[in-house]
Amino acid sequence: MSDDAVPSSGSTPAEPDAEAAADPAGAKPPGWVLHVDLDQFIAAVELLRRPELVGLPVIVGGRGDPTERAVVSTASYEARAFGVGSGMPLKIAARKIPDAVFLPVDAPAYTAASDEVMATLRAQPGAVVQVLGWDEAFVGLRTADPDAAARGIQAAVLARTGLHCSVGIGDTLIRAKNATDFGKPQGRFRLTADNWLDVMGARPTAALWGVGAKVSKRLAALGITTVAELAAADTAPLAAEFGPKMGPWYRQLGRGDGSATVDDTPWVARGHSRETTFQTDLTDRADIVEAARALIGQVLADVAAEGRPVVGVGIKVRYAPFTTKNLVHKIDETGDEATVTAELLRLVDKIDADRAVRLLGVRAEMAMPADARDGHTPTRGGW
Repeated sequence: MSDDAVPSSGSTPAEPDAEAAADPAGAKPPGWVLHVDLDQFIAAVELLRRPELVGLPVIVGGRGDPTERAVVSTASYEARAFGVGSGMPLKIAARKIPDAVFLPVDAPAYTAASDEVMATLRAQPGAVVQVLGWDEAFVGLRTADPDAAARGIQAAVLARTGLHCSVGIGDTLIRAKNATDFGKPQGRFRLTADNWLDVMGARPTAALWGVGAKVSKRLAALGITTVAELAAADTAPLAAEFGPKMGPWYRQLGRGDGSATVDDTPWVARGHSRETTFQTDLTDRADIVEAARALIGQVLADVAAEGRPVVGVGIKVRYAPFTTKNLVHKIDETGDEATVTAELLRLVDKIDADRAVRLLGVRAEMAMPADARDGHTPTRGGW
């Protein structure tokens, strides 16, 4: 969809006739990108079902048993105040907050709540919605008052689902996404070309959407530690470090530039993966192979549902106590399950026989449809 194709109006839109009256020349209102991010989404869904837990430190993860090996999926704001965050082992979370309420993950409930939110966004007149995950989406609108549109979206989501959200307002996808951080919780914030460097310039590069800890460390090795420095960087050393495509792209992130088009084309998965954390470390080779075969069967079923051939395989192994290794390689394009299984088991054979295995995962990468990314918004992995 081109920028010109972004529909007009917002979530609290004027009727077409009123819009024309406000603008006799018939000019379109400006296009805006709104990034809608649900506040403490998983915890919020659970609190709606258990209102007696409001105000308590609530931690959702695994089967809700902090004595088991599992990680935090999300934590309420009360739990976050104690330093509990997503990805933290439940056992550590329990040490930080011994009296916290632990709840099991209920993915179907979160999917249902997310579907209601996304339906609410799509119901906003003139909205183009690009779903990024359970709890966030871009909304493209043409409106003369993006702040009013954001308030309207927040009110509509709250009225339909009981969930609160924050909204970042921007003139590009990057600026809208970063703006949301300043609006949390339940607020709104606007980032545009006019105030981007004033707000973001002194912040570390890791604050940017798309720049993680590893990339920021590599940027620091080039003498680039802040967003402003990245925005002003010479592309030559960036290209030398990250490649001719990604190097200049990182400078573009530093400037907040890029696409302003919200793309509602359904996302196409590059691959499927499954993993499991063992409650007791696996030390016997036969047990490891058996666990791998079970995961491979699940991944092959996921791939078969896609109907696309496999072009790469990988495994993830976490040795006790907590050292993680990833092994991947490309394979000749194939739809033969026996071949994929054999290639994955070749990687399993490389698991260190002298080390106990805490976690095991397998992944199959699939061939992408020829037009899967043609002309679509580059918001995932640089596509």
